[in-house]
Amino acid sequence: MKMVIAIIKPFRLDDVRDALANIGIKGITVTEVKGFGRQKGHTELYRGAEYVVDFLPKIKLEIAISKDQVDSVIEAIVNSAGTGKIGDGKIFINDLERVIRIRTGESGHDAL
Repeated sequence: MKMVIAIIKPFRLDDVRDALANIGIKGITVTEVKGFGRQKGHTELYRGAEYVVDFLPKIKLEIAISKDQVDSVIEAIVNSAGTGKIGDGKIFINDLERVIRIRTGESGHDAL
């Protein structure tokens, strides 16, 4: 089992969710986060005053999947979240040692 963590631009969330639903992904955890990468924030003008926005709003997706779904999930996220511009985000893949569904006590692939 794998945990896919993706950081994407907020306005791409609906497209990514639809793409994942189309390949059969049933559960996603979505968190609003802030951060920066190579773009290192930007400067904005508000009521005549200039200020620096160090941390940009992003969306963090967490998706627990089986090993055989990894490539299709990565492809779906890249194709639906990518704009070709800086700040599109990143995808991280981690191993899941154990998964347990609290309601039923199921574990492993049955808990996904």
